[in-house]
Amino acid sequence: MRIVIAEDNVLLREGISRLLTDSGHEVVGAVAEANGLLSSVAALNPDLAVVDVRMPPTFTDEGIRAATLIREQNPDVGVLVLSQYVEERYASELIAGGGASFGYLLKDRVADVGDFLDAVEEVAGGGTVLDPEVVSQILVRSRKQDGLAGLSGRERDVLEHMASGKSNSAIASTMYLSAGAVEKHISSIFTKFGLSADTTENRRVLAVLRFLDA
Repeated sequence: MRIVIAEDNVLLREGISRLLTDSGHEVVGAVAEANGLLSSVAALNPDLAVVDVRMPPTFTDEGIRAATLIREQNPDVGVLVLSQYVEERYASELIAGGGASFGYLLKDRVADVGDFLDAVEEVAGGGTVLDPEVVSQILVRSRKQDGLAGLSGRERDVLEHMASGKSNSAIASTMYLSAGAVEKHISSIFTKFGLSADTTENRRVLAVLRFLDA
C-alpha cells in the first residue's frame, strides 16, 4: 500500500512512517504542512493519506481542510485523520458527505499499534473507521439544536431526500416539484432550524445531521 503522511511533529511523523514501513507498506511521502500534503497526493496518487488536523502555519484546521479537499478532488484516495482534537464542523462535513475510505481517530485513544494498523488497512480497503468519541462529540453538538418540530410534512420529505444525498434537481424529480419549489422548502427548513445565511458552516450538512439525530 502506498501512503502519504502529513504530520508537523517530526518525531511522530517518523514514528508513524517506521510503523507503516515495518508492516510492509510504502510511505511515498511524509510532509509537515497541508500544502505539501495536497501536492503530494496530486503528484503521487497514494492509496491512503494519514492526516493531522492542526498544522502550520496557524495550527488551527489546515490539515482537516486539506483532508476535505482530498475527499472532493481525489475520491479514490483513502483519508485517515489522526489527531488530538475533534474538529466537529469539518468532521461533520466529511461524515455527512458519504463515501467510504475514511477514518477519524484520536491519537490519545489509540492504545494499540495493531489497532492503528488495522484502521489503516480498513480505510485503504474502502471501509470507515470512526473513534466513538468523535461520533459522540458530533451528536452532542447536534443535540444542542431543536429537533424536527415545526417542519411541514413536505419539508420533512425534502429533508429526508437531502439526507439520502439527492441534489435539488433530483429531489424535484422524485417529488414531482419544480426546482423553485424545492429551493423554497429548503430555505424554509434552514429558517426553522435557525441556520442563517451568514453561518460559517454548511447549512445543508447541519440540516442533514439534525435529521439523522432525530
